[in-house]
Amino acid sequence: MQQLSFKNRIASLYIFTTALLISVVFCVIYFSVSYNVYSHINDDIISESQKHLTEISVSNYNFRLIHAEEWMEREHNTVDVNPVFVQFIDENKRVVEKSPNLNRNLQFQSKIPSGHLFDYQLEGKSLRQIQLPIYQDKTIVGYLMVAMSLENSYMVLNDLLEVLLIAYPTILLILFGIARLITGRSIQPISEIITTSNIITKDNLKSRIPLPKTKDELYVLSKTINNLLDRLETAIEREKQFTSDASHELRTPLTVIKGTLEVLIRKPRGTQEYEDKINFCVSEVDRLNHLVDQLLLLARYENEKQPIKKESVFLNGLILDILARQSTFIEANGIIISTEFEDEFYCISDHHFLSIILTNLISNALKYSNSNGTIDVHLYTKEQQIICSIVDNGIGISKVDLEKVFHPFFRSKALNHPDIKGIGVGLSIVQRLCSLLNIGINISSSEQLGTKVELFFPNHLSNT
Repeated sequence: MQQLSFKNRIASLYIFTTALLISVVFCVIYFSVSYNVYSHINDDIISESQKHLTEISVSNYNFRLIHAEEWMEREHNTVDVNPVFVQFIDENKRVVEKSPNLNRNLQFQSKIPSGHLFDYQLEGKSLRQIQLPIYQDKTIVGYLMVAMSLENSYMVLNDLLEVLLIAYPTILLILFGIARLITGRSIQPISEIITTSNIITKDNLKSRIPLPKTKDELYVLSKTINNLLDRLETAIEREKQFTSDASHELRTPLTVIKGTLEVLIRKPRGTQEYEDKINFCVSEVDRLNHLVDQLLLLARYENEKQPIKKESVFLNGLILDILARQSTFIEANGIIISTEFEDEFYCISDHHFLSIILTNLISNALKYSNSNGTIDVHLYTKEQQIICSIVDNGIGISKVDLEKVFHPFFRSKALNHPDIKGIGVGLSIVQRLCSLLNIGINISSSEQLGTKVELFFPNHLSNT
């Protein structure tokens, strides 16, 4: 069975609800009219019966019409639209008098209590009748019978029912068409979403869903999907750029190694030259291994799927350990390290990730410092936050490049400093890990004056 379209489902649901409402309204109309019609008949019958009771006189246990001639000339003598039938009978149920419009006598119903209205058939026609006793000294001397035809009422109600039955499906069909039209216009953004989604591919992420003029739920949906497409496009472009840059960075050391080996095999060389070239190739292989490790690390952090192992980390000791591992480079370049710790600071974080962050930042400070330069490492508290600042007086970063330092493979003025080795992923890794550990980071720098990096640890971190 073929499923209805979204537009038709909405229209059908609307029509179903409307059909129930209209049916209730039509039933109310029909029964209200029916009640009013029959109430009017009842009132007329009772009114006529009360009036005719006043037109008789009772004596000697008999009754008679006071003005018989006048009574005979009344309107009920002729066939009216809704005629009134009147009949008097004695205590023995013999007819004493009746209105001329009665072709046959009204039937007395002994089982019906006096004063109660009831319906019955007379000559195939429906009547509503009332029977009222005539008393003298609490003795019944006769009965007044008043009746009215129900045929006209039935006809009116049947006509009304036919009109309602014809109008009901007609109204529903008209409303269904209107509902489909309105629904079609209302869900136009959904059609545009489908159309846009069909043309979006991995290589075509530029298309966006037009936003509806009215800021309703469909507007929010369209805007949300557009934001999703923006993030998806950014992620794919970043993936493409990462792949391109990674390929380039991997190709460079491989090309160097290949070129060196090709030079070696062209002609015989001395032992020392072989050793120098082989050692150079080994260093390039080490650089290549380090590059692969960094790329894998960055790729993992890009996916943000690294598990976090929370533990107490002694920041003072961690910084001193990192500086100790860099002691050979520090002594070789005559760099002066100044550490200032206001207290012994501990934080709840991942020791391994935090070590990578601080190692990369301190290594950058050392790498880009001038010979005999100074690096200041400061731990302090400000506004209930632990702050770690690393300040160097090295080559610095220009304002233009400062906004790009967290981009993978970006190196500020790398061509001006070919002696400084690097691949430009260290700060990208730092940024990813800081985001993962909820650590704030800020970098300020001036060319030829140095760089300052600040880490802001979360408020839940404590010091002792």
